[in-house]
Amino acid sequence: MDDVIRKNTSADDLNARPSGHVPVIENKNIEVSVLSLITSHLPKSDDIIGQAARHHFHDSGKMLRAKLAMSAHAHIGGSQDAAMHWAAAIEVMHNASLVHDDISDGDQMRRNRPSVWFKFGRDVALALGDWLIGLSFELAAKAADISGRTQLVHVLCEHMMATTRGQAKEFDKNAYPSRETYKDIILGKTAPLFIAPLEGVAIMGNRADIIPASRQYFQAIGSVYQVANDLLNFAGADGAETSAADLIRRAPNAVIVLFREQLSLRETARFNAWLSDGKSSDLTHWLDAIMASDAISQTVQMMEDMLADADKHYQNMPEFMRQVISPIQKLIYSVRIKALTY
Repeated sequence: MDDVIRKNTSADDLNARPSGHVPVIENKNIEVSVLSLITSHLPKSDDIIGQAARHHFHDSGKMLRAKLAMSAHAHIGGSQDAAMHWAAAIEVMHNASLVHDDISDGDQMRRNRPSVWFKFGRDVALALGDWLIGLSFELAAKAADISGRTQLVHVLCEHMMATTRGQAKEFDKNAYPSRETYKDIILGKTAPLFIAPLEGVAIMGNRADIIPASRQYFQAIGSVYQVANDLLNFAGADGAETSAADLIRRAPNAVIVLFREQLSLRETARFNAWLSDGKSSDLTHWLDAIMASDAISQTVQMMEDMLADADKHYQNMPEFMRQVISPIQKLIYSVRIKALTY
């Protein structure tokens, strides 16, 4: 992949982006306050759900979605109590998706600790994820009651269902996804729960005018993140236990999608048959074929094209919105640079 990087990106290019970038505004008080609100709603009992919930929230992660919501609230206004409950609702929904996602992917670690399913079993993890979805709606309903914006629950429903649809498409074993299907999958995996924090606060603060631009930006930048992660997967740098884990699992990955497009009809049939049978035989053959092709360089170009689209939406946003999303912008650029470095 180093050859791909040298062909596609110079050292100056790596350091040049993002142009006009607003520094990240860190606010530990937001993180502490939202986490305190979440943990106050976790089961106090020592039953298995309570144990699993406290284990999962022992490390709260980056809490980017809560920070997005509260940063937007600082600029837009409205009830701080309502914004706090909304921020907590989105974080809880995100964590529910992580618990379920770890089951689906078989990931044994989450935030440097055993994942819930690995420590407590798949059934407990499934139950905890479902319980957290219920808690998320309870917090959203409280935000709606405080603000008088009853549509907040609908907003959460919409984005939760979009995330679930994207995840479900990933598990479709009938056929490996085409480029268009792949794009649909990645749109649903990341963007909805980044759009939701801003959309709810905008509704509560009577600034619905910023919602369309926010949606366009996060749909574009979320896709960049997913493609960058696909590149890191083939480098063994995405946290998976082995390189090219997506190829082993037959999971949707941009590199594999673009590789399939290059094959002849006969080779496509062979590759599709191998993807369908789920066996490990010929894994080395197909991995070598992918690495010998220009699928990696094409995936890099796909990522860069998506990034250019995201940059366009970023530049068209009001200045205060650029400040609000600057932590996300910084995160995505760091992931991009990491993907280009391998």
